[in-house]
This record gives sequence, C-alpha cells and structure tokens, in this order.
Amino acid sequence: MMDTLAQRLGEICGPDGVVSDPLELRTYECDGLTSHRCSPGLVVLPQTAGQVAEIVTECAAAGVPFVARGSGTGLSGGALPRADGVLVVTSRMRKIISIDPASRRAIVEPGVTNLAVSKAAEPFGLFYAPDPSSQVICSVGGNVAENSGGAHCLKHGFTVHHVTGLQIVTPAGQLTWLGDGTGGSAGYDLLGAFTGSEGTLGIATKIIVKLTRIPQAVTTLLAAFETTGHGGAAVSAIIGSGILPGAIEMMDALAIEAAEAAVACQYPAGAGAVLIVELDGPEADVERETAAVRALCEQAGATEIRAARDAAERVAIWKGRRSAFAAVGRISPAYIVQDGVVPRTALPKVLDRIAELSAEAGIRVANVFHAGDGNLHPLVLFDDATPEACEAAEVLSGAILDLCIEHGGSITGEHGVGADKSRYMPRMFGADDLATMQLLRCAFDPAGLCNPGKIFPTPRLCGEVPGIRRAPHPLVAAGEIEQF
Repeated sequence: MMDTLAQRLGEICGPDGVVSDPLELRTYECDGLTSHRCSPGLVVLPQTAGQVAEIVTECAAAGVPFVARGSGTGLSGGALPRADGVLVVTSRMRKIISIDPASRRAIVEPGVTNLAVSKAAEPFGLFYAPDPSSQVICSVGGNVAENSGGAHCLKHGFTVHHVTGLQIVTPAGQLTWLGDGTGGSAGYDLLGAFTGSEGTLGIATKIIVKLTRIPQAVTTLLAAFETTGHGGAAVSAIIGSGILPGAIEMMDALAIEAAEAAVACQYPAGAGAVLIVELDGPEADVERETAAVRALCEQAGATEIRAARDAAERVAIWKGRRSAFAAVGRISPAYIVQDGVVPRTALPKVLDRIAELSAEAGIRVANVFHAGDGNLHPLVLFDDATPEACEAAEVLSGAILDLCIEHGGSITGEHGVGADKSRYMPRMFGADDLATMQLLRCAFDPAGLCNPGKIFPTPRLCGEVPGIRRAPHPLVAAGEIEQF
C-alpha cells in the first residue's frame, strides 16, 4: 500500500517532493520536543494547495493516516509522524500572496515565517503581532495549528485574534474556506474551532491575517530583582495599576545563567530574576507609562533598571530571553520544556512550590515565562544518560502541570497538548467534556486519519456512543480497524 501511495504522491509532487529513504526519513522523526520520536512511513513536500488536496484525497482513499508539519519548531509532539502514515510538510509553501495596507490584511501560505510577514508589511508601517520566540523560523501554519502567542500576546493577543480567514484541506481532501477575511462571519465559529486544533481538523493552505500598525513609540525596560517573588510583585503592581504593556517577561537566575553562557546577554550580575517590560503606543502615553513602571519596579525592590536607548539596545535586551530555551542546552545535557498557565495572582505561590518540588526531586528547574498573563515555561533540567533520570524528570514535569491545574490554570498556554500531554487531559476535563470535544473532531474527521493519537488520551471511534467502555470495540476486536 505504501509503495503504491509513494508512486502516486510522486506523480502529484514530483520525484523530489517525496522522501522514502529510511535515513532521510529520520530527519522528520520529531518536532522541537525530541523526547517523542517516530520515523514517518513517507514524507511529502507539496508546493500548492491543490497538491495538498490531492495528497489528502489519496491518503483518505487508501485509509492511511496523515500528519501536517510546518517548520518543526513545535514543543508538544503535535507534528509527531506515524510509522504507517504520511507526513505532509508545508515548508515549501512559503509565498506571501498579497499585502493590502488599506484593509491591513495579508494572505500567506502556511510555510511563511512570522518574521517574514512583519518584514513584508514593514514598508507600509504595519507588522504581524504574534511573535513566538522562534518567530525567525516558526511558520504561520504551525502557529494556526497551536494558536501560538509569544511575548507580546499580553497586549496584542494570540494567533486566533489575528487570523480572519483560512483556506483548508478537509480530512476528506476537499478545499474550502473558513471565515470571510473580515473576522465577522455569521454562524458557527469554525475559524475559531480550527485555530488551535493542533492539525486534527484539516490542513491550512492559505491564511488571511490581520496586520497591526507599528506603534509610534516603544520603550523596553530591563529590571533586576533579588528574587522571582520581588519580580512577581512588580508584575502584579504594573497590571493592577491599569497599565497594559506590550510584554512582561521574567527569567530566574538559572535561566539567566544559561542565557549568559549562550549569547552573553550581559544582564545585571547577581540578579535572582530579571523582568523585561516593553511599552508601546503613542509617544506621550509611552513616556507616562514608562515613568510609572519604573516607579513600581523600584517600589517592588528592583536593584537595577535599564532602558533601551535605541533599537539595537532593545534587541540586546530581548536577546537573552529569546535564546532561553536553546540556551539551557549549555548547562544541561537534556531538558523538558513545560507550558502551563496560572492566574497572575497565583504566580508567587506557584513559583515557590516549583522551587520546593525541584529541591525535593533533586532536579534543577529554570523558569522563563510570560509573567503578564501567567504563562509559565519551566525548564526541567536532567541528564538523560539513565532511564531513572528521565523518569524522574517526567514525574516532576507532571507535578508542575498538576500544580497549574490546582491553582485554576491550564496544562498548556500556547505549545499545545500534542502527544506529550494528552495523558494529563483527564486531570483537567471530565469524561463528558472530552466526549464533547471528540464529537467536534469526529464531525470534521469521521475516518480518524487526520493527525490521529494527539490531544486525547483514549480517543473514541467516531460514531461510538459516549460512555464507559468495558470491552474493546467490536471492530477493533475483530482486527478490522485500528484504534489510534
């Protein structure tokens, strides 16, 4: 079946558009989360929406599962391929089709990077606001799948707030549009349902995004504190004052150590934590808010405050934060990037408890997070030379997610559930909640071929009546179908 399919896909995409060599397939065995690996059965690299539709049609007809992948920067195993399936890589679909400064809209293909959209819009005084730390290489299509945010989502919102239309290929291979490009379509919010569905409802092939006017003024402050608690107090004071910065980011001492080793960011020596606060908007407003933020940081115990004097210094301040995930590799052989959310008011308690859990387990945890909206990215550092160390790190990582749920938060803010955190879904949602989510998924993908095995821990077969399962489904027991 796979040989026949490979031949047909080669006819669709050309001989250089299909990868079947076992060694070359290993290039695609994982996304940015390397702890989950699986070599795909086939890799196909389409260049047009029509080719994607034909590929999916062929997979659906053959009953072969398929997974979409963008730049491979995901951190939840969301693009983890299947050994018996096809990996549809959209990295060659990287055209910026149009930019309309009058309506402040752009139409792009899924392989276009976030930064490329902003660069293309810059001559018109516009930019694309969602900015994950990997914006230089992460693709807009992947951002749609995960509903990515980034440092500036506090003020400017997540991907879902900036996508106004999607051309998608349904799991049956049909090309269709969701949304009309204005963001105001009537009826069911299928656009909102698709954005953040982690590639389980289809594959985006064209994306209409909103563009934001470049602010008149931007100020970036770097404040150093003795502890993360003092930094957290500053965050609460800033938000409580009614100021809404473009971004508020925090790094603890261990994360700072890693960043210094990797990129020599030259943050204040001896700081227990640093806070990056960026303010944007009309010049008068930014000046007033900058003075207020300085005062609030000083009241919270800031030991040093720096302000970027120009664009180059602003880039230098952000350099350490944007390199944080990769930089941890300088101080640890392996690490798990976690992604939980808690209410801002719970930050001090949660950070203190993470420190206690770290000490109890004897495993270091570096904290890097979007402090303004409580989106934590604790980095669990360990030596993967032994299975015991890996297991202990996984246990600690899970305990951090439990902690987030306990304080009224979530197991993910922007990285998604994917393959990595599906087992934690029942800790956050009840059986009825999960069954309802599955009904939506099955409405889009009744055959269960589109990125199967992601998000849900034990997905039901489409059409199966919700309820407690006391025995395997009859078709599974008969060996006629596989339950993913």
